[in-house]
Amino acid sequence: MNTTFILSLSAPQADLETVGGKGMSLAKLANAGLPVPGGFHVTTEAYRQFVTANHLQEGINIALQAVDVTKPATLEVASETIGRLFAQASIPDEIASAIRNAYDTIRPKTVDGGLSNTVNSLSSTVSVAVRSSATAEDLPDASFAGQQETYLNISGAASVLEATQKCWASLWTARAIGYRARQSIASEGVALAVVIQEMVFADAAGIMFTANPLNGKRDEALINASWGLGEAVVGGAVTPDSLTVSKPNGRVIQRENAEKQMMTVRAESGTEEQPVPDHLKNKAVLSDEQAVELAGLGTKIETLYGMPMDIEWTLAEGEFAIVQARPVTALPPAPIEWPQLEKGATLARGSLAEHTPSPVSPLFATLGLRIANLETRRLWEEYIGVDPTDMFLSEGFYMAINNYVYGGFRLGWKNSWALIKMSFSQTKSILSGAPERWQAAHDEFVEVVAEWESEDIASLSPSELLDGARAIFGAAVKYYTVIQTTLPAASMGEIFFQRFYNSLVKRKNDPEFTTFLFGFETMPVRSEQSLFDIAAWLKKNPLLADYTLRTPTSDLVAALKTDAAPEGISAESWLELCSRLDTHFDQFGRTAYEYDFANPTPAEEPSPQFEAIKLFVEDKAINPHARHQEAVEKREQATKSVLDRLGWPRKGWFEKLLKWAQETGEIREDSIADMGMGHPIIRRIFAELGGRFVTANALKTADEIYWLEEDELEDMVETLEKGEIVPNFVNRIPERKAKREATLHIVAPVMLPEKSGWQRFLGGGAPEEKDGKMALKGLGTSSGKITAPACVLFSPEDFSKMKPGDVLVATTTTPAWTPLFAMASAVVTDIGGPLSHSSIVAREYGIPAVMAARNATRHIQSGQMVTVDGKEGTVVLE
Repeated sequence: MNTTFILSLSAPQADLETVGGKGMSLAKLANAGLPVPGGFHVTTEAYRQFVTANHLQEGINIALQAVDVTKPATLEVASETIGRLFAQASIPDEIASAIRNAYDTIRPKTVDGGLSNTVNSLSSTVSVAVRSSATAEDLPDASFAGQQETYLNISGAASVLEATQKCWASLWTARAIGYRARQSIASEGVALAVVIQEMVFADAAGIMFTANPLNGKRDEALINASWGLGEAVVGGAVTPDSLTVSKPNGRVIQRENAEKQMMTVRAESGTEEQPVPDHLKNKAVLSDEQAVELAGLGTKIETLYGMPMDIEWTLAEGEFAIVQARPVTALPPAPIEWPQLEKGATLARGSLAEHTPSPVSPLFATLGLRIANLETRRLWEEYIGVDPTDMFLSEGFYMAINNYVYGGFRLGWKNSWALIKMSFSQTKSILSGAPERWQAAHDEFVEVVAEWESEDIASLSPSELLDGARAIFGAAVKYYTVIQTTLPAASMGEIFFQRFYNSLVKRKNDPEFTTFLFGFETMPVRSEQSLFDIAAWLKKNPLLADYTLRTPTSDLVAALKTDAAPEGISAESWLELCSRLDTHFDQFGRTAYEYDFANPTPAEEPSPQFEAIKLFVEDKAINPHARHQEAVEKREQATKSVLDRLGWPRKGWFEKLLKWAQETGEIREDSIADMGMGHPIIRRIFAELGGRFVTANALKTADEIYWLEEDELEDMVETLEKGEIVPNFVNRIPERKAKREATLHIVAPVMLPEKSGWQRFLGGGAPEEKDGKMALKGLGTSSGKITAPACVLFSPEDFSKMKPGDVLVATTTTPAWTPLFAMASAVVTDIGGPLSHSSIVAREYGIPAVMAARNATRHIQSGQMVTVDGKEGTVVLE
């Protein structure tokens, strides 16, 4: 056998590059002992030699130059041009001979009976299926289903060669060219293999998904079945029977038998459509026993691939065969079960949960939340003077449920009354001395971070590294618990000032109360001004500014991690840009997009900052210096105007309340921004420790350390220090990543239990219908009304989706998200209130905001037009 052009179906060399996605999958199935019809591969090298021998590549390139994927006609023209080139070409003798010889090794089978065998006198020449197999096909993120051609019931060497040449040409159908372009797969270098297999003249055939594509359940298989060959089912030409099989129980749990009108059958040459005989139209194609047997094969294939699979199958003379298996590329998230809580427990996505909007990593859920619970208990015992044992749940105040952070209490009447009494008794101490309390906590946190940043991380032992991470995060959580005692002062200060001003001071044409509270240089404001200054400097360097604008942000980030200047850019200007960015991130990169330390910091993932810089360079975002100065002038003018007209005692009350609101309000954003101050050094420590585990062959990459739980990490550290073999977690990490991925785009309930008195009282209302449209009700926290496309962001991984003018929709935001506000036309969040980060920044930017629009991220889809009314607190889905 010529192994350059031909490989046996189960050949070990049958990889993606050699036999394409379909061929590689069939080889894998055959080698695993699954029932796959016999045959052989015509390799991609045969295709390349065919193209080279006929000098086709230049013509292909010329035809593709005129393609515009937004204009289908250009795809058709290019495809027709390339098709003619292929039709006029001839297969080199060496390749043709190899295919003939391989075809001759397939022995013809006696064909008796069967629904597909409607031809009475067929040649004894063996019939085969000739199927395309591209090198970009049947992949986990792009199936390419139906993009190339398949030819069935092909008999005779000449016909097989003709079908092979047509398969090669089908690499350049209009739909295949367009699909590759939309998937950002370059056509240069793409090749096509061909799989030639024994033809199965099936009595029945269909498709099976090893996970239910309708509801996302991974423990259910969904089978579609119809009479005859499978092409009618695959092509959607027939309504098939549908069976749902419970894989764990091995039984059919749902069946829908269709009235089957048409079937694909064998013809003298190829296949044809025929009516289904009357006695079979309403008859079940598969018995329950056959469906369970088929689902069992599906489970074996799913286990082989380690992921849900889309499988084409046939049934002939009572025997199943698998003719194709590809990863399922689009499944809804698996349904999530929210567990029963302890009696009397009420949990909410508040407090620390507002800073961990995404599912947290296993390391944060164990090590991080354990430390957070210790510091929260210490706050109650030492600062509040209350033993919270009876109020906290068994795990503590915080816990991760389905990877989402919740905080809560046992809220029976006794505990509820105790909390109310405690709130009144602690009011004075909490409302007084907030700025001083924050400053002391800030200085203590800075000292711990500075101490560990001065350490030579590489010289520390594994246990010292782990102790360091715990110490720094302990300081971070202690700081967080302290600022929780300062934020009420800011909240009450703003509320008291607002009510006093609106009821006793404000006149008809006076500005809103927020005018008196803006114009202060908080950390987020200074950070944005710094980005603007970098953009202003770029404008003075036209070549560098042009490079920045035309380079995709991901490529720009990668380029800036090297010292080498891009082509056409002077080394001096490039190094100056790098220096300015380093200065920016040294000042403002010590924060966190999310409080889970498994997430990169802004210095590590600076894409939102670069997007903001680009907007400033293009003058598509407001100058933050000018906006700040305007806010200062409005505040000072409004203050002077009020003071000039007020007399005693209102003037004194106004000054006192305004000072309280301004002092506490200014530290609010700075204190929250500083929460992630320790994250850069924590991540450096875990990177060092993870790297050592990689060296010990315990992990594949250093960042997989975040997928360990705390007790596992402790054991690995201890084993590493003893010089013993460290437990290997390489094979366990993918499953944990998959579980987190399954929860990534679900929306965690705002409160648990979902149906409770507290939920109705605090959780907001369900969506309502307004003029035939869905309307979400929340808290209007920044006035204004706008209709624009939504952009739903679940985590920093989604930041690149944001476009100027989009409505930012998120669970919540943190100060590190501030650069996105330069692009946003409005903000909508699942949780939060008038004094949350999202509200404050939205008011400063003058854009509408609606907070606590319960499950907004669940109901709104990216790209959907929404109307956000910040005054009424509504979001209407247009």
